[in-house]
Amino acid sequence: MKTKKLVCATKEGLELEHSDEEKKQKEAEQKSFEALTKKIKEVLGDKVEKVVVSDRIVDSPCVLVTGEFGWSANMERIMKAQALRESSMSSYMVSKKTMEINPKHPIVIELRKKFEADSGDKTVKDLVWLLFETAILTSGFSLEEPTIFANRIHKLIKLGLSIYDDEPSHAAPEVSGGSSSSAADAEKDDDDLPPLEDEEATAMEEVD
Repeated sequence: MKTKKLVCATKEGLELEHSDEEKKQKEAEQKSFEALTKKIKEVLGDKVEKVVVSDRIVDSPCVLVTGEFGWSANMERIMKAQALRESSMSSYMVSKKTMEINPKHPIVIELRKKFEADSGDKTVKDLVWLLFETAILTSGFSLEEPTIFANRIHKLIKLGLSIYDDEPSHAAPEVSGGSSSSAADAEKDDDDLPPLEDEEATAMEEVD
């Protein structure tokens, strides 16, 4: 009888045995999602080290995992709470996250279709950020900008309630000295989101 080694679910390295047919199917899936994974990496930039197609996710559209030598979600929270830490090492370790997407999840499938229909569709970018920020929370990490995430969720709530913004939001007051407040940053990000009436309700309803 073969024994199987258990590893942390938030760490890379969990591999499953596959038959030749399953391996071919996996390769086909990876190829069909190759353009989307590149787009997601382009959108997220250095927020993730890489984006890959996963065959181990069951219910979620995507998850975030850390490398073998990267910090776990719990360790990251502990280090962020430390008043004194070596900032360069902290930045290096925190950045080592891999985003794994579930090719069988309806959200990911529809996102690929939307991207293939129009690679420049601005909604794709916004959906990618929503998926990433949600994965940050569900994977046990902390959001760097919770206000921005809240703004995106509020957009979804408005969509569900058929509330449409006819007038532009009032800009946040400028702060002297050239520095911008977090409210101003959140307002800017909120303005970057596409108008609700231009979004497809069927796609947005899939986001939990």
